[in-house]
Amino acid sequence: MDVFVKIVQLLLSLSILVLFHEFGHFLFAKLFKTRVEKFYMFFNPWFSLFKFKKGETEYGIGWLPLGGYVKIAGMIDESMDTAQMRKPAQPWEFRSKPAWQRLLIMLGGVMVNVVFAFLIYIMVLYTWGETYLPAENVKYGVVCDPLFEKMGMQTGDIVVSLDSVKVERFSDILADMTLDHSQTVQVEREGKLISLDIPETFTADLLALSSKNNRVRLLVPRQLMDSTYVAEFADYSAAYDAGIRKGDKILAVNGRTFRFYDEFTDMLAANADSRVETKVLRGKDTLQFAFDLGNDGKFGIYFGSTERLELAFRKYSFGEAIPAGIAKGAQTISSYLKQLKLIFSPSVEAYKSVGGVMMMGSIFPGVWDWQIFWELTAFISIMLAVVNILPIPALDGGHVLFLLYEVITRRKPGEKFMEYAQITGMMILLGLFILANVNDIVRFFG
Repeated sequence: MDVFVKIVQLLLSLSILVLFHEFGHFLFAKLFKTRVEKFYMFFNPWFSLFKFKKGETEYGIGWLPLGGYVKIAGMIDESMDTAQMRKPAQPWEFRSKPAWQRLLIMLGGVMVNVVFAFLIYIMVLYTWGETYLPAENVKYGVVCDPLFEKMGMQTGDIVVSLDSVKVERFSDILADMTLDHSQTVQVEREGKLISLDIPETFTADLLALSSKNNRVRLLVPRQLMDSTYVAEFADYSAAYDAGIRKGDKILAVNGRTFRFYDEFTDMLAANADSRVETKVLRGKDTLQFAFDLGNDGKFGIYFGSTERLELAFRKYSFGEAIPAGIAKGAQTISSYLKQLKLIFSPSVEAYKSVGGVMMMGSIFPGVWDWQIFWELTAFISIMLAVVNILPIPALDGGHVLFLLYEVITRRKPGEKFMEYAQITGMMILLGLFILANVNDIVRFFG
């Protein structure tokens, strides 16, 4: 059921965004009296699920949910309709319009995606406000992966600042370290402030780690063990077979008690493939269970927690939500551009972390939450806008590049050149599509 909900959310989000993106091209084409022959949601090779014609435009829904398109008369696009280009240019065709009009037609989709994302952020802030975890409220410090231990951090450290600038939001720590290339991190340890150097290889090491299909504790808030309880069981659970049930609290393993949850999991990992004596509290009764751990050193249990870290909440009036939503959209664009820059950096091998349809679907929750849905839709809208403006033939950015060349040189690129450029761009996009989805498959199967 969770997977079904994720798929439905992904398809709905992409459908909305594709519709708005293509409407951007359609709007400017109509504004400049350029004929639009087709307006399609999803691609329709060989056949369409639904179509009708109104005026000069055929509207329809394709069966291949990988995007959508508008077919504009007198333009070499993904339809590769070169026969039309051999005929004399007509006044209603794209190629007959001034360069500045063609430029706006090509930028229309990207502009609408950006504006739409800003509007979503504005309405989300106005409707639900903003909730986040202040870094200073992570009172028990963080749980560190060995990657952070290499730079001198320890589990239990409280992150205070980066490059001596105070960190406000806990969720910003990793992003600032990787995307803004912070040089130092300041942590509080046993009441003392310690400054640690962040290695130059940190981003590359982090991406290499995250590209693998294993669960790592990068930087998560530390959790008290006495606040945890058994919430669910895995498909196979040695603990369940031994008699442990939902609601039980783990008191001790092999006679050892734990203050923090990470100490408990570390102890299990150290005792993989061995027998453990486990003491639990059920209601008012203390019970003992003995069972063998698997080679992963896990109970096969999902834990819940009665403890909640104190979150910050801000409510916005409509007037306040407008600049805040625009600022959030601009920050998202900046962050995504930095992520793209990493992908094209050979030193960090970020291409291994590129994801396809499976990864995109996985970011949606398994239950329907309208706030999360709209926030993710706004993020994907910005992602589509940024990717579409890349100067790759077959993308809007490729057409914009050639139009800028024409504006500067006052010469149009040859139609044969445009045809070959379109084919090359489509091959590049196909290669990226294959890379992203192969990465998904590799991560899925480990």
